Amino acid sequence: MTAEGPLDGMLDQIVARHAEVSSILAETRLAPAEFARLSKEYAELDPLVAEVRALRRAEGERADAVAMAEDPASDAEMRALAESERASLAARIAELRRAIQIMLLPRDEADSRNAILEIRAGTGGDEAALFAADLFRMYQRYATLRGWRWETMEVSETGIGGFREAIASVSGRDVFARLKFESGVHRVQRVPATEASGRIHTSAATVAVLPEAEEVDVHIDDKDLRIDVYRSSGPGGQSVNTTDSAVRITHLPTGLVVIQQDEKSQHKNKAKALKVLRARLYEMERQTREAARAADRRSQVGSGDRSERIRTYNFPQGRVTDHRINLTLYKIDKVMAGEALDEIVEALIAEDQAARLAALA
Repeated sequence: MTAEGPLDGMLDQIVARHAEVSSILAETRLAPAEFARLSKEYAELDPLVAEVRALRRAEGERADAVAMAEDPASDAEMRALAESERASLAARIAELRRAIQIMLLPRDEADSRNAILEIRAGTGGDEAALFAADLFRMYQRYATLRGWRWETMEVSETGIGGFREAIASVSGRDVFARLKFESGVHRVQRVPATEASGRIHTSAATVAVLPEAEEVDVHIDDKDLRIDVYRSSGPGGQSVNTTDSAVRITHLPTGLVVIQQDEKSQHKNKAKALKVLRARLYEMERQTREAARAADRRSQVGSGDRSERIRTYNFPQGRVTDHRINLTLYKIDKVMAGEALDEIVEALIAEDQAARLAALA
């Protein structure tokens, strides 16, 4: 795709198909399903064709500038102006070609899906649990800033404000596409509130981001499930603790276990637990299919050990470092508030795009 010939041929085909679909939609009476399918195709092609047209205009302008610069009848001032324009247009054309190549990259079919976000305390005891709670709130704030819907599904508290485990459902535009790079071990370096000597502690929490699965994506046989109901424990009020509303679902073929007890209704807890289980099974299938990713969902978060990390949050120095792309931001407060998290996410997306473009070369 790096050679202009093959890319240009592909772009010509895309523009022709865009025109063909536009004509069919305008002139043909279609069944509702066919109309919906073609409308979706047209909407997906439209931004790409707009970039292609911008590229063609820039190439035409560059051809004019080259002709003027090489025209012996042009005076020196006009030739100098044309040379400057030619250089500027060459840079613009390169920029447009790269943007188009990125738009043509195969899209992860899960990118447009909602996500299940799971956070667990790793190495570090109470401080790790407190950090897990901080991460959970960071993502909740980030979701709010992006206009996503956040639903807390399960929280296992430590009693001092920390979370042993927390699970949320996040819904909205391109949720999984933006959150999928958050999976892994997050390390924190700070002085715990309980540390009298002021010594810096290092702790860790694991984050797993799973694309939300529909029932049609993952078929679960009832015979493969063991469902246990029991009395809920922990916060929730008297009615939670005096009824058998908590649900534990075990998927026998894989051994996956999901516990849900946030709701007072056993039915609601069962529905939430099945939603999480479906997402975990779907992610396992995705990772098996995709050679570029781990074959088992546990590999994306490691063991929770301090040495395995994708990102470090150093509070004394006010910095956040993503080790995969060697990016450091000295604005930890804004990152934890969700405000600056996009700077890291955008850099990770750009790095992924660059790596995939290089693979096509």
